[in-house]
Amino acid sequence: ARSLTRPKHHRRHRVKSLSPFPRQTFTAWCNSHLRKAGTQIENIEEDFRNGLKLMLLLEVISGERLPKPDKGKMRFHKIANVNKALDFIASKGVKLVSIGAEEIVDGNVKMTLGMIWTIILRFAIQDISVEETSAKEGLLLWCQRKTAPYRNVNVQNFHISWKDGLALCALIHRHRPDLIDYSKLRKDDPIGNLNTAFEVAEKFLDIPKMLDAEDIVNTPKPDEKAIMTYVSCFYHAFAGAEQAETAANRICKVLAVNQENERLMEEYEKLASELLEWIRRTIPWLENRVAEQTMRAMQQKLEDFRDYRRVHKPPRVQEKCQLEINFNTLQTKLRLSNRPAFMPSEGKMVSDIANAWKGLEQVEKGYEEWLLTEIRRLERLDHLAEKFKQKCNLHEAWTAGKEDLLTQKDYESASLMEIRALMRKHEAFESDLAAHQDRVEQIAAIAQELNELDYHDAATINARCQGICDQWDNLGTLTQKRRDALERVEKLWETIDQLYLEFAKRAAPFNNWMDGATEDLQDMFIVHSIEEIQSLITAHDQFKATLPEADKERMATMGIQNEILKIAQTYGIKLSGINPYTNLSPQDITNKWETVKHLVPLRDQMLQEELARQQANERLRRQFAAQANIIGPWIQTKMEEIGHVSVDISGSLEEQMNNLKQYEQNIINYKSNIDKLEGDHQLIQEALIFDNKHTNYTMEHIRVGWEQLLTTIARTINEVENQILTRDAKGISQEQLNEFRASFNHFDRKRNGMMDPDDFRACLISMGYDLVSAEFGEVEFARIMTLVDPNNTGVVTFQAFIDFMTRETAETDTAEQVMASFKILASDKPYITVDELRRELPPEQAEYCITRMTKYIGTDIPPGALDYISFSSALYGESDL
Repeated sequence: ARSLTRPKHHRRHRVKSLSPFPRQTFTAWCNSHLRKAGTQIENIEEDFRNGLKLMLLLEVISGERLPKPDKGKMRFHKIANVNKALDFIASKGVKLVSIGAEEIVDGNVKMTLGMIWTIILRFAIQDISVEETSAKEGLLLWCQRKTAPYRNVNVQNFHISWKDGLALCALIHRHRPDLIDYSKLRKDDPIGNLNTAFEVAEKFLDIPKMLDAEDIVNTPKPDEKAIMTYVSCFYHAFAGAEQAETAANRICKVLAVNQENERLMEEYEKLASELLEWIRRTIPWLENRVAEQTMRAMQQKLEDFRDYRRVHKPPRVQEKCQLEINFNTLQTKLRLSNRPAFMPSEGKMVSDIANAWKGLEQVEKGYEEWLLTEIRRLERLDHLAEKFKQKCNLHEAWTAGKEDLLTQKDYESASLMEIRALMRKHEAFESDLAAHQDRVEQIAAIAQELNELDYHDAATINARCQGICDQWDNLGTLTQKRRDALERVEKLWETIDQLYLEFAKRAAPFNNWMDGATEDLQDMFIVHSIEEIQSLITAHDQFKATLPEADKERMATMGIQNEILKIAQTYGIKLSGINPYTNLSPQDITNKWETVKHLVPLRDQMLQEELARQQANERLRRQFAAQANIIGPWIQTKMEEIGHVSVDISGSLEEQMNNLKQYEQNIINYKSNIDKLEGDHQLIQEALIFDNKHTNYTMEHIRVGWEQLLTTIARTINEVENQILTRDAKGISQEQLNEFRASFNHFDRKRNGMMDPDDFRACLISMGYDLVSAEFGEVEFARIMTLVDPNNTGVVTFQAFIDFMTRETAETDTAEQVMASFKILASDKPYITVDELRRELPPEQAEYCITRMTKYIGTDIPPGALDYISFSSALYGESDL
């Protein structure tokens, strides 16, 4: 026997009496290692007696070579080999007490099992460490953490805590949930649970069965060493997987960031394309200035335009605002995840969309002005065309048959009196003809105006006007010929009936006056204001004031006829009943006078109805103006209040966000006022009201202001959201952020949320940056400007200022960290295989890597090897992905 002392620095393992549990467990544990060398043991106290398999076991579990064993079969050869094994154990810092080579060689069960327990403690349990604890405590803490989430499991020791088998099943399910359905296990089936764990561990985890379920269940306190030995096998089986799991989690996190960013980029591109396409389709429609020929068709165009402003455009305004918000949020996320900035496709920058939108609104404004101008023109045209038709009807009614009268030869067979009568009659006709000259000129003037205003049926107008003018010229020629003929024979006649002549002379102008009055009383009019209709009413009142004088003239004219009748009665003259000097009869005068008296009250009614319409229009103007004069300043006030909130540093960002959300809700609630104003505006347009002196605000002003207000509140909320995102990601406090905001506001001279380069330089100097020295200061400031203004816009925004001030404090993942994680998954190889990626990563992330990694270039590599190093660099924009 060897005499062994125990130095203080060595651990001491005393051998206690061992139950049947360790014999079975230790045998299985030894065989789990010996099979790697192609052998095993059957009887633990017999098969280690010659020391050969004991030395082999130590070589397998330590990975080191022991001294060459003695080949002989004599007892002293066996003792020598066992001593070589015990010396190796002692060299690992373990002192064996009361265990000697002779007892092992002699097959002492107690000593042999004690030695195996010592080996298990040293090589399977001693190196387990969890949070500064080691060996048994470390293994116990590891088990507690892994099984903590599971129902009916409470690991407190290495004996009774494991009796129902649920703790072992929970360990397996925690690491390999595909092997056990934990939800179907029952606490009242301990043997079934234990056997399930033993069978799964042996079949899938390469952990041999070391325990017996019935023995564990039927023993009040199972053997602690046997349980520890078996559980330590699970620790070693899963320890390597956890390192790979950590690496896989890091990679998944990085890939998830890239996938989300790519999704946001694709969404931006899609939204931008759809919005630009809508603008591209809409502008040609608004640029179409082909006028319709009828008022109904043009009013339909105006209604279509109203639908566009009320229904089709508002969602696009919201899309444009959302697009800018998405773009800003994406750029913030890219900065915070240490990725390069997003550059949209050609023509799809935020500025491109803004320019396209500006072009749309310019065309839109011109289109509405053109519509209203065209409608006013058509209204004027319809009025003129109706007036032209009325005057032509009156004129043609008067000229009907006049050419026949002027060409007849009645004077050739007439008496002297008849000739004189014909002469006077012709003079009266000439007077009548001259009186109608004004109407012909008016007809020609209306036709000329219709042509200048591009009336759609100008050809018909021109033809009718030409016919009237040609006929008028012919009447003038015929009139002159007839006068010449009558004057030639006038000298042959001497007498004339003075009374008939006087009647004819007075009746003709009075008849013309009545014709003119009838025409005026029936004349159409178009007005756009109360002042214009009041002017017409005043003129009508002046006309009515002349009626008494006209009635005197009528009575005087009718008095002549009465005198003729009286003379004829007095002297017994038989009258033919026809005045030889005029076609106007007393009855004609009476009838026309009655017509004039009938038309006067009708004209009164028509003028009063138009006055009421103009007063209603004025009420519409005042009603619209009253609302617009409230809504316009309200929108301006809200814009100013939002600006104050965005620069206010008295509260936290969350408080700013709450204030802005409240403003946003107030604005949304105010929408009903805008809708009501739109309704009043529609009434105004339908009433063909084109001006409003009671307000400087047009519906276009209100619409533009409202859209700007919606866009501004949304942008401001997004800016605060990005500041919160930046603050939380960069790990800066609210106080720091307030200090940054105070510094920024102080040097924001123009109060427009931006600093000029000179103001920014002054701000940096005030915060301790050395930018004063000529050479170094210019170079350093130029470098800083490339960081805060990469697009060279000439201004520094608050977001860029915050990003710069917090740039060095961020804890972000890096390309080097991702490379190191991939290296773990690849088992230290410079490449990784498709199978390894699919085994270690979730399916979506694995396929993301496989489709983007380039082929690894090298010799003696398996097919499908991928380059994870270049891929990691590309994730951070250091090369193309």
